[in-house]
This record gives sequence, C-alpha cells and structure tokens, in this order.
Amino acid sequence: MSDARSISAPASGSDQRRRPWALALAAAVLLAACTSVAGPPAAPDPPLPAGVPRLAALTTAMFAAQEADQGVAVDADHFYAIDNAHIAKYDRLTGARVGEWKLDRPDILRHINSCFAEVGTLVCANSNYPVQPMASSIEVFDAASLEPLSSHSLGVRDEGSLTWAGRIPGGWIAGFAHYDGERGTGYKDHSASSVVTFDDAWRRTGGWTFPDAVVARMAPHAASGGVIGPDGLLYVLGHDRPELYVLARPQLGPGLILAAVIDIEAEGQAFAWAPGGAREIWAIDRRAGRVLVIDVPPVDISGVPFAQTFR
Repeated sequence: MSDARSISAPASGSDQRRRPWALALAAAVLLAACTSVAGPPAAPDPPLPAGVPRLAALTTAMFAAQEADQGVAVDADHFYAIDNAHIAKYDRLTGARVGEWKLDRPDILRHINSCFAEVGTLVCANSNYPVQPMASSIEVFDAASLEPLSSHSLGVRDEGSLTWAGRIPGGWIAGFAHYDGERGTGYKDHSASSVVTFDDAWRRTGGWTFPDAVVARMAPHAASGGVIGPDGLLYVLGHDRPELYVLARPQLGPGLILAAVIDIEAEGQAFAWAPGGAREIWAIDRRAGRVLVIDVPPVDISGVPFAQTFR
C-alpha cells in the first residue's frame, strides 16, 4: 500500500501497459458487440424536477483503503475506513494505516453503516441488516485506540434500519432505510425510508420523507449516508448512484425539499464532511477499495420556495 497522497484519478495502470495485440483483440470484441442484435434499451433515469440544478464535484485526492466498503469518517489527523464490524485508521496526510479494530461476531455486531468523528470518539450507526426484524444501535469507539466505549440500542423500530446519524442542537438526526424484495419487511418498500429527529434521550421529535425524485433514484435501496453540511443543508448519498442529493428542511409539510443534485465519483455509501468548515467531503469507491477527497460546490437555496436550513 502506498503512503503517498495521489492527486486526481489516474488511468488504470493495466490500460497503460496493454500490448498492441490485446488492444486489437479488445477492438474486435467491441466491434462484434456493436454489430450484434441489440438487447432491450436501458431504462431511462428517473427525471429530476424542473429547476433543480445539477452541479459537479471535483475529486482532489484518493487513498487506498481496502476496508472502505461501508463508508468513511474523518477528523483533524486521521480518516477511518469502515466495513461492517471492521474499522481501520489511516493517517490523513500520508495515507499510512496506523490501527484497526475488528470483531468477528455477527451475532453481536453485524453491520456498521456509518460513523462520524466527535471529540476524540467515533459515533457509529449500526444495524442487524439483513436480519429481520430490523434492529439498530449507536456504537461509540475511542478514536485513538478504536476500542468500544459505549453502546445504545434502539431495538426494533418501525422506521426501519438505521443507516446514518448525526448531531443537531438538542438531539439527533438520523436516516432509516426500508428495502424492496426479500431483504425488506414484506409490507414496506424503499419508499418508506425517512429522516427522523430525536432528543438527546433518543425520543422521537419529528421527521420527514424523501422527495419523490430522490426516492426513485435511490431505488431499490435508501440513503446510505447523510450529513448536515457547513451550510446547514442535509447532504445524502444513496447506495449506488454517483450523485449527492442536497436536501432542505421544509417550512411547511412533511417532505424534504430537493435543492440540488451534485455529480461525484463516489457511488453511494456513507461519507463525512471534513472538519473546519471547508466544502470538502470524504467518500469511498467501494469497488476499488479507495477513499476519495472531493470538493463540493456551494448550493444556493435563496430562490427555492419554502426551503430552509437545519441549523
């Protein structure tokens, strides 16, 4: 594993070293595929509402991190790659791996979906996915040693499976998922996923549904990561699409407002805003086992009717 910080996303090394005969073979295969009988057309992307801006983010750095399967957290000095019951700690400047915690007991801890750094700790959203009934917990780890510090079980909740959580004044904001098919409840599908607020004692205080356009684009899954950004808006990643959804709190009604969609290289999962107020997120490329550093453009909601920030 390289300790060097790699700026931008270079082309695959295997592409650069490919021999002429291999290129010729690849061209022949591509030509044959193009001249064969076409299959059914791909389903069109669900449309976005008129007036919702589509912006583009810029990947500025990347690090190899084989544990980067569920998400990433970041603090001033380190980033933390997350894979179910496995957390690996890396130096934020060099990318050197400096620690890990792992538990091979899925009967105890099965599916850490996301974590965020908070005053020397990692606060993590855990669920028993794909076990039924859906149950969830908040797990807190020491950021220095990665040893568990505390646990708060949410038990079985009708909201679904906890995928992400964060602090808001006076309590918590959290994302709960429902799923289509055999990994769902059978009586709710992905459209029942939601964002819920709690007080400090985890008593429910409110909640919202996702906009229809976001629900359609996250199908058949839900929001795998969600964080309130430095501008007070809620930024959400789904499970697969390389899109960041920017959501505003509504002045009226139970539904969140889609303020913008941002194209990014990360294909879903949990992410983190860099500390310090910069417009920089840390996300993952789970197929390549990488952590990505991404600059996110500003979002203006001044002209969005009934839209307000979360803080």
